[in-house]
Order: sequence, then structure tokens, then C-alpha cells
Amino acid sequence: MDAGNMTTRRALLRTAGALAAAPAIIGRAQAAPLRMRLSSSLPNDPKYANGRTFSDLLQKALGENGLGEQIAIQFFPDNQLGQEIDVINSVKLGVIDMMVSGTSISANLVPLVGVLDLGYLFQSFPQQTRAIDAGAGRPIEDALLKGAGIHVIAWSYNFGARSVLTKKPVSTPEDLAGLKIRTLPNPVITECLRLMGAAATPLAFGEIYTALQAGVLDGLEHDPPTILASKFYETAKFYALTEHIFSPLVAYFSDVTFKRMDPKLREGFLDAAKRAAVAHRAHGLAAEQEALGVLKANGVTVTACDKAAFRTRVLPQTETFLRRMPDAKPVVDRIQDTSA
Repeated sequence: MDAGNMTTRRALLRTAGALAAAPAIIGRAQAAPLRMRLSSSLPNDPKYANGRTFSDLLQKALGENGLGEQIAIQFFPDNQLGQEIDVINSVKLGVIDMMVSGTSISANLVPLVGVLDLGYLFQSFPQQTRAIDAGAGRPIEDALLKGAGIHVIAWSYNFGARSVLTKKPVSTPEDLAGLKIRTLPNPVITECLRLMGAAATPLAFGEIYTALQAGVLDGLEHDPPTILASKFYETAKFYALTEHIFSPLVAYFSDVTFKRMDPKLREGFLDAAKRAAVAHRAHGLAAEQEALGVLKANGVTVTACDKAAFRTRVLPQTETFLRRMPDAKPVVDRIQDTSA
């Protein structure tokens, strides 16, 4: 065989080898994991921050569903992707895939969601689960999808009821009178604290610590693990267990991402999210009690308060909300039907 033929033969062999390898290369490219960004305003704490714990449990559930190498959750804590109001709008637009937060933030887009933040509406977290399972969440889910292009893929708990952390002792509405208490930038929660007697002060989460230090705030209302994880106890040492809101924690998912997912992949992902939420609820109940103990060990005085007096002041809020938003009545009725 002459040199020209040998050269041609080698070229053909190289071409054949490249074509034979092509399917494998394409296959590997298709097997690259779908990366989804998950945002949380809370710190990157694997025990006391509800966003990080949900992210970990979701990735674990994906692995158990055989999707661990096909879907990768990229977790962004500490408002790394922006303040919550900006993030929820990015989820709406599909710029960010997922967000873990309370219902108050999405009420800025769809006001009906605010019904779940009414003061003293829920009596406990187990009641919240009973109500959601009985259908109280369905109108909320439908409204968010229709009005904002956002799916609720899981309902879980914030890590404890919202109570009031202050720089001086509080046990009655009179003690709370005039104190500048940070609330979420949400009219329902702001009104709840106002009815309780506080000078309710809406403020972004990332600004709370410095505002407490500077004396701009006299306190805030939040759950024990968040107070611990964010170190708010360093500037305020009295925690009154008002337990005025047992707010749900929601996994929000962009409809843009939902529609672009392969249906088979999507089915396994949604199942993993629901299973992660069940584990997350159990973790949250335990984390609340543990966090209370750690707060006490760090010099925080945790006290019971005249909860009945606070409740009496706040209960008219529900009727006012229903007069303004009659569509919320089925949600309130279902919740009240599941009370102990």
C-alpha cells in the first residue's frame, strides 16, 4: 500500500472513530444536571435556618428519587440574590427558579395570600397542616399561579411561632405600647403588631441587626431559630411568647422553570419537594425548642405573656380582612374548622 492510500485509510479510521464516539459525547452532555437556584433571606445555618435545611432535605429527597445526578440545587442564603421583594419578582419572571420564604412576601404580589398571616388565625403548626391538607391552601396556590406565575410546590413550617423580642420586658399590650417593633414589609403583619400595641416598623430583613444596634428599633417579631441564627439576641434580651402568628413556610417555584422541565423529571422533583417538606416540619418543631434553650443560655429572658389580651385586640383583624377580601372566606372557614 502506498503512502497516499495509508494516509487516506488513517483519515477514514479517525473519522469513523470520531463518529462512533459522538453518541457518547452527546449523551454525556445531555446528562449534565439541571441546575436550579434556590434563594433564602436567612443565614447559611444547617440547623436553625429554614432555607438551608429545606435545601438540604430537598437534595436528599432528589437522591432518594434517583434524581441526585440529574437535578442540582444551588443554594443562595443571606439575600445573596437580592432582598426578598426583588427575589419573589425574579421567581415570577423565571430569573430565579425557587425561593423559600413565608407567605407574607408573596402577599405583595397576590394580596389573597395575606390571609395566612392574620394574627391568631392558627392555634398551632399541627393545625396548620390539618388545614392545608383539608384544602385551605388550594385557593392560595391557584391565585399565585394565575396572578404571578408561581407554583407552591411545598408547604412547611417556619421554625416556631412569631413572638416579640425586645430590649425591655413585655408581658401585656400596655408594655408593648409605643415600642418600635420591626415587622415584615407586609400590611397584614404590620397591622397585627399595631393592634397588639406596638409602633409597627416595616423593614427589610437584612437591615434589622444594624437598626437594633443603632436604636432605630426597640425589637422585632420572629421565631426563635431565626433570632438565634441571625444573632438578634446580641442586641435585645427579652423574648415574650406572644405566638401571634404561626406562619407557613412556602417553597415557591417559577412557572417558567416548571414548563421547561422534562415532565418525567418534573414529576420526581415535585414528589421530592413534598417529601422534603414533611421532614422539614419535624425538624422545625425540634429546632424551635432547641433554639429557645440556646437563647436562654445566651442571656435571653424568655417569658410567657398575657396572650389572651393580645388575641382580644387582634381578632377583629380577620373580619376587617374578609370585608375587604371576601375571596378569603373559604380559607378562613377551612382553618377555623380544623381548630382544636
